Amino acid sequence: MNRFLTIIFIFSFVANGIAQDIIELQLLENGFTRPVDIEHAGDERLFIAEQPGSIHIMAKDGVVNSVPFLDIREKVRDNSNEQGLLGLVFHPDYANNGYFYVNYTFGQGNTRISRFSRSADNPDLADPDSEKVIWEIGQPFSNHNAGDMNFGPDGMLYIGSGDGGSGGDPDNVSQNRRSLLGKMLRIDVDNGDPYSIPNDNPFADTDETLDEIWAIGLRNPWRFSFDRATGDMYIGDVGQSSREEIHFQPADSKGGENYGWRCYEGNEPFSTRDCDDPSSLTGPIHEYRHLSRNSCGGGSVTGGYVYRGKDYPGLVGKYLYAEYCFGNIWALERNGDGEWVNEELYRDVSGRWTTFGQDNNGELYIASRSGGISKITLPGTTSTDTASDRLQLTVLTNPFDVELSIKINTEESGFAQFRIIDITGRTLHERDIQIFKDTNFDVDTELLSSGIYLAEIQFEGRRTVAKVIKK
Repeated sequence: MNRFLTIIFIFSFVANGIAQDIIELQLLENGFTRPVDIEHAGDERLFIAEQPGSIHIMAKDGVVNSVPFLDIREKVRDNSNEQGLLGLVFHPDYANNGYFYVNYTFGQGNTRISRFSRSADNPDLADPDSEKVIWEIGQPFSNHNAGDMNFGPDGMLYIGSGDGGSGGDPDNVSQNRRSLLGKMLRIDVDNGDPYSIPNDNPFADTDETLDEIWAIGLRNPWRFSFDRATGDMYIGDVGQSSREEIHFQPADSKGGENYGWRCYEGNEPFSTRDCDDPSSLTGPIHEYRHLSRNSCGGGSVTGGYVYRGKDYPGLVGKYLYAEYCFGNIWALERNGDGEWVNEELYRDVSGRWTTFGQDNNGELYIASRSGGISKITLPGTTSTDTASDRLQLTVLTNPFDVELSIKINTEESGFAQFRIIDITGRTLHERDIQIFKDTNFDVDTELLSSGIYLAEIQFEGRRTVAKVIKK
């Protein structure tokens, strides 16, 4: 894997030009294969789940262990865009019991939720032979598998289930209370074999609704989370043809909400035949229309987290989420009047944001489908702590036509290696630069096509990268 110490995304490319971003992304590693989940196990390590079926351990400075924590690629069905290893979560008592859970598609495409155990000999390895299958759920189509899982503040395991796929929920399974699809599910994995039904599940011991169901009416909940300070649940639910949704469940909810799909897409009717009265449905706290269409589609929301870290007080209490197809990152927060206010923080049209992650201190991370894992920061916070380690790269012309102007700031002198890299990681231009603390130089990019690139400086074992855009 190619490790970068620091990347600062200073600008966003938008249709009308360039706009300053409110947040910055510090790239830690760009060599993962379709990362879909970022988790911690109560310590300083970050665990990165890759869709083909591997889990890797990464330190917070971007150093990745050479051996995967777990590799189950031979078990995982990864034949279509929405299949594969889709979810990872660690047991709240992982430090003592070593249990973690994965959600993946297998065989002909059905969902499997399994428990694995940490190796008894090495804390950086899982025991691949320890799999205990907890649950299997049939999937009629290859898409809308969701896959996210989280332990709630109550210690129960919550599982987001998609509507089974195709388009428009053809069998209306999201509203079918005898189907596990299109639901939020809740089980107790600490009691029973392989699990038990919590006594306070809203439909426990009823004939009309499966006992495991916590809430109904979801389409494809691609990432949900609990606010670590309040216990509230936030759900990013991918829309069908026009709208993307954010749902909110307060910590004191007793469950049983109906979030409306396929009767409604957002707050707009979609297919209301045989639907419950609209007054009984729980609408989204926020929705946005599909932005337009591109090669990805019209839109696809990626749910995130409420920021509860200590490094960036200005972000505390804001729920960060993203748009996969157009690269937006937004913050959603309730104001003093109880209204939800949405704010755009960042945009990168090449982002393809697949998941957010939260470390043990509440700091947030984000992954791109192309393989990058970045820490979410605020401007001016990505320099190293000591002057002797400082290495900054500033782009003076961005976007640029032909000549790219670069400034390097460091406390040392010597020869540095400069590269221009495309978004696939291929080196297009490379040269040595002699630097004397503050150094300005120009690069002729006449042979480069219009597009987005990375400008990289390597010096004395350190790397700094910035995004650049050629008109």
